[in-house]
Amino acid sequence: MSDGKTDHSPADLLIRAAAVHTLDPGRAPGEPPQRAIAVTGGRITALSPEPAGLDDLIGPGTEVVDAPDATVLPAFDDTHTHLIMAGHSVHGVPVHRTHDLAEFLDLIRERAARTPAGEWIRTTVNWQEVLLAEQRLPTTEELDGATADHPVLVRRGAYNMVLNSPALRLAGITDATEAPPGGVIERDDRGRLTGRLINRAIEPVERVLPRPTLAERIEGLRAASADYAATGIGTVRDCLVPVEDLDVLHAARAEGALAVRVRALVSGFAARTPEQVDALLDQMDDWRAQGRDDDRLRLWGVKFGIDGGFEAGALEEPYQGRPCYHGRLLWEPGDLLAAVDRAVGRGWRVGVHAWGDRGLRVLLDVFEQVVKRRPGLPPGTLVVEHGGLARADQRARAIALGVPVTVQHPLLHDGALAQQRTWGEERTAALFPLREWLDEGAQLSAGSDFPVGPYGAMVSVWGMTTRDTTAGVVGPEHAIERAEAIALHTVNAARLTGESAERGCLRPGALADLTLWPLDPLSCPVDALRELRPARTVVGGRTVHRS
Repeated sequence: MSDGKTDHSPADLLIRAAAVHTLDPGRAPGEPPQRAIAVTGGRITALSPEPAGLDDLIGPGTEVVDAPDATVLPAFDDTHTHLIMAGHSVHGVPVHRTHDLAEFLDLIRERAARTPAGEWIRTTVNWQEVLLAEQRLPTTEELDGATADHPVLVRRGAYNMVLNSPALRLAGITDATEAPPGGVIERDDRGRLTGRLINRAIEPVERVLPRPTLAERIEGLRAASADYAATGIGTVRDCLVPVEDLDVLHAARAEGALAVRVRALVSGFAARTPEQVDALLDQMDDWRAQGRDDDRLRLWGVKFGIDGGFEAGALEEPYQGRPCYHGRLLWEPGDLLAAVDRAVGRGWRVGVHAWGDRGLRVLLDVFEQVVKRRPGLPPGTLVVEHGGLARADQRARAIALGVPVTVQHPLLHDGALAQQRTWGEERTAALFPLREWLDEGAQLSAGSDFPVGPYGAMVSVWGMTTRDTTAGVVGPEHAIERAEAIALHTVNAARLTGESAERGCLRPGALADLTLWPLDPLSCPVDALRELRPARTVVGGRTVHRS
């Protein structure tokens, strides 16, 4: 007997498993678990509570997967990550594997030995200096010791760079250079450049970096998207896509290089004036007019940021040990209001980074004004990205506005030590109060914020349920249950992107985005979740990862 079978056409793929967790909210709680699932033409065609219940759909071309000990789940979304950055980082010096600065600098020295003089050397971006033995970034002087014949860009995350002397010269940064508004050019106690640039101070470097070829970009995206798929991710919401890189994503899509679905947020970080915002929106409108969106690649909207991150998130109370420093607001509230209003006025959705409680308060002030100006905005038009330090009154405001929030435990996992240094243990433990958000009725979905945190379906579930981090367990009272954590990456994630009718759960007619796990993530030992990888990831009926 089958459940929800729509026709008798032979299946392209049939999986028999110990359990198929559909996550379909339409299923009654007492219904028997599903144990077989059939896929035809990129969509789910049938489910059955009996392992052999769909065998009549087996034809000459059917791939049959017998996995009597395995579990099927929907493919996961990473609702806040940076695939473009992962693609750039594929061939970077792999400093994320090092344990101290000696290893770090040796890898740069080795890369320099086989790189023609004058060519840029870049590192991977998914690492934290507090996890090195010295717990600090390298300096310009140390990078010069590794190579003075190449410009070196050490990048950590999206907003932090350290440059050697040749790279500083190419970027035009000298001892006399003043930091732009919203940026930091770090200097030591004697006023000398350390080589570190933060937030908007990185923009001169971005302008002089050589552009890889289109073929190189496509291959980087091919490798990076395949690696996301290997962790159980089937869709990424890339929250920092330069508008010109939409063409790169489209070219990768055309060549079949995207193993995952992409929902792109165009970066609005460099658009500061009304004219610049309008110019950016014009380019987005052109993309929309060309009809390039499909179920594999869609332009979701635009991304702004109200404050900084670990070192610059805007707080109501001062930073630890810095009584006069409260972090940085990157926008005047009135300017951000004008930018967001312009975007939604053209029918675009807007996600805004807010990390500190002051940043979140100011952002909610802006969102409230937008809602007043634009009554009847479609649900999910305005999104809080992170909402890290969210006080009870701020949670209530976001919920009352119906504003979704994306959360990222992997970001907290890797960044806890760094955040404790600047905010202290109490405020760090208060980050991402997931239990409270859910109990109070928030629209939450989950991601990684790679490269600050590692991407991966189950490493995120493990973190949200244990609250374990590089600083140990922090804020255990904010932990949630496994089923809730999985829903944040599946059912809730599809709701965020407006695709609940197509994705997020397993039911006949839905897109065949699914994962096959060697253990049942809902019942296996919790410690097994951290390293758990799928045996197979399927997107649109096509197997994009097989272990």
